[in-house]
Amino acid sequence: MQIKSTIILATLVMGAAAQAQTAAPAAPKAPEPDFTLSYNAGVVTDYRYRGISQTRLLPAAQGGVDFAHKNGFYLGAWASTIKWIKDNSSAGFPVKGPVELDIYGGYKFSLGDVGVDVGALGYQYVGNNLIKTNGGGTYDNANTTELYTALSYSVVTFKSSYSMTNLFGNLNSKGSQYYDLTANFDLGSGFTLTPHLGRQIVANSGALSYTDYSVTLAKDLGQGFSLSAMVVSTNAKPAGYTWGGKEVGKAGAVLGAKYSF
Repeated sequence: MQIKSTIILATLVMGAAAQAQTAAPAAPKAPEPDFTLSYNAGVVTDYRYRGISQTRLLPAAQGGVDFAHKNGFYLGAWASTIKWIKDNSSAGFPVKGPVELDIYGGYKFSLGDVGVDVGALGYQYVGNNLIKTNGGGTYDNANTTELYTALSYSVVTFKSSYSMTNLFGNLNSKGSQYYDLTANFDLGSGFTLTPHLGRQIVANSGALSYTDYSVTLAKDLGQGFSLSAMVVSTNAKPAGYTWGGKEVGKAGAVLGAKYSF
């Protein structure tokens, strides 16, 4: 009888423990923050934008800050050292503008399986006086404002940009457009592969319009550090894209290192 009573008591205790464990409330999830604020800083062996070197094929230092609200709105700023404005100096008209500052904002949302991103981007070339080149008869102020729309599905993103001002100082180029088709493939182990195809249409200047293409392999090293290697080229005509004695649209390789925090 004592053994039977012990078995019954043990069974009751185990059942009560299991019931108590089942009834225990799940640990509450941490609430989603209303917004995030992130920073990044890095270096590249050549700053290529839309396939064109902004630094005469030389290295650049870069960094930025991004604010993103959970409702889809975002704001950001990003800066890089550049050389192309100074390289467009002419005799008697020295030009300056050593830094590009991009200020942007927009709204992201979803339509079914399609991600949508609409916004505006202002390129500010700090202290630039490009308009003084040749007495202002060749270039306008380099500062540029664009509106953009991007559609993403699976790993592919298509983006269209429209210039609300003259484009990067080119006269009579308001209404220029850029089309960007990019894919992002996760290769595992922290590697990503990003092929890209773009088309820059400079309004009223077919000689300055061109196509660019690139492939980038990036490696996430953890703790916010990443490395990248890009092969890039364009079919830009050397007559329109040779600055500082360098053909800035030719094929090349770019290495980069970035820290995000």
